[in-house]
Amino acid sequence: MEITMKEVREEIDLIDKEIVLLLAKRQQFIEKAALVKKKKSLVVDNKRIEEVISKVSNFGLACGLSSQISIPLWTTLINLSIEHEFKEIDKLKEKT
Repeated sequence: MEITMKEVREEIDLIDKEIVLLLAKRQQFIEKAALVKKKKSLVVDNKRIEEVISKVSNFGLACGLSSQISIPLWTTLINLSIEHEFKEIDKLKEKT
């Protein structure tokens, strides 16, 4: 039996929901990191960024995910996470 485009889209929609849940969980830990670091100067750790990109790329390849998708996706995710962490640190400073 062939799969229809509607079925393909329904599966993609389900996967998107799972991704959103995981990203929300990841964001919560970014916010916890801001509580721990408390200073913007401690947010960017280039060595850690390189490690994360490498781990994700290698794991992605092992799972069948192209590095042409994983590397730019995680680079963007990390950059957005850094911006979010900066905003969280700013919020903490406003509260004190």
